[in-house]
This record gives sequence, structure tokens and C-alpha cells, in this order.
Amino acid sequence: MSPATAAGGGGPLLLGVRHHGPGSARAVRAALDAARPAAVLIEGPPEGDALLALAAEPGMRPPVALLAHAADDPGRAAFWPLAGFSPEWVAIRWAQEHEVPVRFIDLPAAHSLAADGDRPERERPEGDRPEGFEPDAVRLDPLAVLAETAGYDDPEGWWEDVVEHRGARGAGEDVLGAFEALGEAMGALREAYGDGGHHRDLVREAYMRQRMRAARREFGDAYAVVCGAWHVPALRAKTTVAADKALLSGLPKVKVETTWVPWTHRRLARAGGYGAGITSPGWYAHLFTARDRPVERWLTKVAGLLREEDRQVSSAHVIEAVRLAETLAAMRGRPLPGLTETLEAVRAVMCDGSDVPLALIEDRLVVGDVLGEVPDGAPVVPLQRDLTRQQRTLRLKAEAQDRELELDLRKDTDTAKSLLLHRLRLLGIGWGTPVASRSGTGTFRETWRLRWEPELSVRIAEAGIWGTTVLGAATAKAEADAAAAEELGDITALAEQCLLAGLAQALPAVLRALADRAALDTDVAKLAKALPALARSLRYGDVRGTDATALGAVAAGLAERICVALPPACTAGLDADAAAEMRGHVDGVHGAVGLLADTDAGLRERWSAVLAVLADRDTVPGLIRGRAARLLLDDGRQPAGETARLMGLALSPASSPADAAGWIEGFAGGSSGGGTLLVHDERLLGLIDAWLVGVPERAFTDVLPLLRRTFGAYEPGVKRTLGELVRRGPGGSAAAAAAGAAPEGFAPELDPVRADAVVGLVRMLLAG
Repeated sequence: MSPATAAGGGGPLLLGVRHHGPGSARAVRAALDAARPAAVLIEGPPEGDALLALAAEPGMRPPVALLAHAADDPGRAAFWPLAGFSPEWVAIRWAQEHEVPVRFIDLPAAHSLAADGDRPERERPEGDRPEGFEPDAVRLDPLAVLAETAGYDDPEGWWEDVVEHRGARGAGEDVLGAFEALGEAMGALREAYGDGGHHRDLVREAYMRQRMRAARREFGDAYAVVCGAWHVPALRAKTTVAADKALLSGLPKVKVETTWVPWTHRRLARAGGYGAGITSPGWYAHLFTARDRPVERWLTKVAGLLREEDRQVSSAHVIEAVRLAETLAAMRGRPLPGLTETLEAVRAVMCDGSDVPLALIEDRLVVGDVLGEVPDGAPVVPLQRDLTRQQRTLRLKAEAQDRELELDLRKDTDTAKSLLLHRLRLLGIGWGTPVASRSGTGTFRETWRLRWEPELSVRIAEAGIWGTTVLGAATAKAEADAAAAEELGDITALAEQCLLAGLAQALPAVLRALADRAALDTDVAKLAKALPALARSLRYGDVRGTDATALGAVAAGLAERICVALPPACTAGLDADAAAEMRGHVDGVHGAVGLLADTDAGLRERWSAVLAVLADRDTVPGLIRGRAARLLLDDGRQPAGETARLMGLALSPASSPADAAGWIEGFAGGSSGGGTLLVHDERLLGLIDAWLVGVPERAFTDVLPLLRRTFGAYEPGVKRTLGELVRRGPGGSAAAAAAGAAPEGFAPELDPVRADAVVGLVRMLLAG
């Protein structure tokens, strides 16, 4: 059968497909085997032609994507993803295996990127356009219209029944007829809806027709075109060369660079924001590779996953799930169980009706985290080459799923991994995110959550303007950021990043900018916000062996200015929100002073004097006074009797209920261990209890949210104990002790015999 005959009515073989459809992919291979065209043309950017040879290399493993970006603005980029079950990928590999020319014929990326250059990548048009595109207007979904016409409420279900399950019904031999029928259906839609809101497709289709005319001059009609089914009617249409040239004239153009990059099944999913995506890439990959008994093989995979999660799933469960899925399909008039029937059977038989394990199955198998690979010969920017080298040296493999990485900074290899990840973060390449460590809180430990996203390839290309190596690029960017920073907090955060990333060459420029900005900034809130980052930076410098002497001098000067300026700033008529913000700054500075006190013995004394002023000055908001009193008490800088005096003044009838409630929140806030303090100091609890009982009814309503925020954050056990102490009444236990009575559950006096019995055990515990 010749291509012209197969197309029906003469002309080239037009194979209209659904992008990333395994049924379309199988049908494309069968049609190409039957027609044996002399060349294959594929919807895609012509700039990718030079890279097509890499698809045949052993190191190329889909899913992958063609990446095109503007040479002078790498952030202006687009992706063309291809999975192993994508019809376009199958067509590329068929052409290479049969040694026939294969070319891309879509509108060049040089034009499409220039047209979209005034909008960021994520805002560009979608559909079967490159990854990340979104529509210009309301756009027609051809599959949804066809499914609704056929009586389906789910386009995916309709597609599975009419395309994916064709081979199972014995209809696989009529492959070319199926393409013809789909093309006729799309033709009817184009007649009814015009371009369907796909306005830019008119220009794209004009360019495709131009490329087809060039192919006809070279191969006659003995060539095949693989494109989205929506385009088939437009490519068959009889148009003049002049009309197409008119559509293409005057298009903007930019210089572009292209390469192959790894892609993931998750990024093929429509839920990931990909307009041409599918709902179940993992399921479709299975349908493409499982040539027989797909449901049985799929449910076997499901059983294996559930067993890995320690769920009891036997072969009998698999057999019963297969029967149920087939029964559901028969009841619904479907030729084979689809994903819907399969998942319903899994939920009922293997998951005991629970959606929790089913969610795991949908995440791991229905979508999946398969990450493709590209060969070393693929063109990359020098920065990418340096990163790849370091990844291999440090054995840091890029993976599509989340993975936690525990680092011990006392080990050279772990330190090198930490430096690399911090440098990448500074460059805006978010491969890793720091998270709280579960194995310890020491400064020599770090925990990262790693996940490689395809978009990081664009971020790497963007960062390439700063240098050819990760270290050089991070250093150059840090210096540029320091020069451009306008806020003191931004520079201190940058200094911290430089120390974490080991950018010793960038530190002088950052510290000069820091000293200049700190000298000019008079806002105590900004100074207080900047100091904690500096203190942390000094600690990180010690851990990593970085010389941070100059940073210590800047931090010491900043601390002195805060000690002088903070008391006046806290009495300047602060409202509730400003007082809450200032309280956070007081906490931050207190923690920073604790870190800096090792290098300046007098700093802690000066800071304690500032806290004493804040705690005793009645013009300071109650929230800040209470917090200052609590910090002094915790540090042993204020006797308990003085704390009680301050509390008594704060809760006296002369104080407004709102100010008194703020004092309590500052002193006994739930995150500061205030509940435990009140449990062990009934004198303070009694003062709060007495004040609370005396609050007028109308005022109580106003202060209730503050009190609920304070006491609601306590642990349940602390709240129960406080309730019991209040129930006993003020001074209940103290009065009992004064009367010589033992607390409930204890004898009146110490029993020396019983006490001596545990001495040996206590010694063993202390010795160990």
C-alpha cells in the first residue's frame, strides 16, 4: 500500500495523533511499517533537527524533552517533551531504524520564543504547544467534544475505548482506517468551530505546509507526517503558497539554542501544569510496554508496591481484583477495563476500601517518578558540564522523587556536597532544600530534601551568564547581589549564604556592602532583623573553618547600636501589630547575643541591662515587657521575687486588661515553655489566676483571644496539670507543705530504706 492510497484521496500519509498516547504510538509504528515512507516529518521545532541523531544513542532514555531558549535570555525558553510512548518518539526511532530522513516541521522556536518574549515561560500558550504554555483565550478541547458526542462524560475513557483498546478488540489491522476516521472527525470540528480558539495554530500550520511542499519536491508524495490530529484538516487543505507566505511574513525572530534534557513522567501529567499533558503517564507507559494481559500485569505491579509498604496482599487478591475490574468493564459496556475500573477494583480488594493506599498507587504507578537520561554528547552550557562532573564525583544522582540527604559536616565528602547545594541555591537552582534534621541539631549536621525538576535545566542555562563553573558563577552572582542590595537584611542574608557556600572570594565585597549599609541604617527594627543572620554566619564560619573575623566586627558594632536604640524604639506608641513584630526582634537579638557572647564577654551584661529597662518601663507595651521579664528569668539574671513583683504590677487594677493580657502572652507564650514554668511556680500561677478572676465581664471578651492564643498552645499534659492546680485553689500545695502535710500520693517523711535501694542504680546511670 502506498502512502497516497493510505491517506485516502492521494497525497502524503498524514498520521494525526494524540500527543503522549500509547495507542497512537502503536498505530504510528504499524502505519509506518505498512506504508514504508521515504521520509518522516514530525511536529516539532526545526532547530531540533541537528539533535535528532542523539535519539539513537544508547545513553538516550525517554522521557526527555527538546529545550529551546533564547541565546541572550535563557529564561525565555520552551520544552517539547517526549516519552517512550509518544507517537513522535516512535516515529523518530522508526525513521532511524529504517535509515530514512526525519525532520521537524513546526514553526521554528526562533519565532515562537520571540513572539512570547514579553511574557514569562509559565504564561505561554498550551495545548499541544511546548511545556509550560497557557491559552490566549478559551480554547476548544477536541477530545472532549468528540467524547461528549459519543455519549461519554470522560474524554480519557472515550480515548481508551476507541484507541487504546483497539488491539484488544482485534481491530488493530485497520490502523490506517482509524487515522482516516480520526482525521475526518477533526475536519468536522474545524468546519464547526474554525480554529477553536487556537489562533496561533494558523501560523504554525502555514509553516508546516511550507515544509511539506519542500518535502514533496524532494520525495514526491512518498513521505509521512506525524502531527496532532487537530492539524490534519489544515494540512490537507488546498492553500496557495502566497497565502501561507502572507501569514508568515513579518514574524519576530530571536537567536535560539537547543538541546535535549531529561524529563519526568510527573511533568508529563496535566496536573503538573502541562497543557498537552495526560492524567496518567505511568499507566500509559504500562499499556505501551505490556503487549498482552495489561490489566493482570498492572495489578501485579500494584500488589508489589503494596507489599513493599508492608500491606498483606496475596496472589488471591490480584486474581480477585482482575475479576472485579473485568466485571465492572462489562457492566459499563467497555471492551477492556480502563484505569477507572482498575483503580476501583484495587480500592475494594487490595486497599480495604481506603483511599490512603490508593493515593500511594496513584502517585507512584499511575503518574510515576521516572526520570529520563540524555547522552553525554548532548550540547550543554559549560556550567551544566561542571555541575555534572561534581554530581558524579560526589555521587549525587539527580532523581525525580523526593529524597532526604543527611550530611555530617565533619566529613570532607559531606562538606563538599553541602557547599555544592548551597552554591546552587544562591544561583537560583533549587535542586535541594534545607530541612530540619531528625538525627540531631548540632551545627555540624545538615539535612536536605533533593528533587530534580526538568525546569532546573533552564535555571542552569540562565545562571551560565555568571561563570563556567559552579564556584565561579556563585562567587560572581554573590558580588553582584551585594552591590545591588538595598536592604540591610538582604546583605546579611547574603553574607550567611556566602559562608554556607564557602565563597571566600565573595566575602570581602559582601562585607564592605554590609558595613556601608549598617553604618547608614538607623531603623532599629532593620538592625535587629539583620543581627541573627550575622550571628548564625559566625557559627557556620567556625564549623566550616572559614575566617569570619571581619564579620564578627560588623556584628559587634550592630549589637551595640541595637542596645542603645532598642528601649526608645519600644516606647514610641507601638500598636498591637508593631509590638508583636518588635517582640520577635527582641527574641531574635536575644538568641544572637547568646551566640556572640563567646567573643564579647560584656555583651551579655549590656543586653541584660537593656532587657531590665524594657521589663520595668511602663510605657513599653505589655507584650514586650512580659517577654523581657521572661528572658531575664530564664537566663538567671532576675530573681523570682523580682519577676513576681513585675507580674503583680502588670496585672494590677491600674493596668488595662488588654495590656495585662499582652504581658501574660509575652511572659508565658506557649512556644516558650511558659506552661511548664507556671506548673512549677504556683506563685506566678496564682497571680495570673487572681487577675483573671477579677477581669470585668466586658473586658474579658476583649482579652479572650489573647489568652486563648497563649494557653491554647500548651501541651495537653501541661494544660491538665494547670487545671488541677487551679482546681485545688490558690496556694493549695504551698499551704499543705507549710502545714507539714505531704502532697497527695506521698508519705509525710522520706523513707531512707527505700531511698537507699536506688542508690546503686543511680550511680550506674550517672557513670554510663
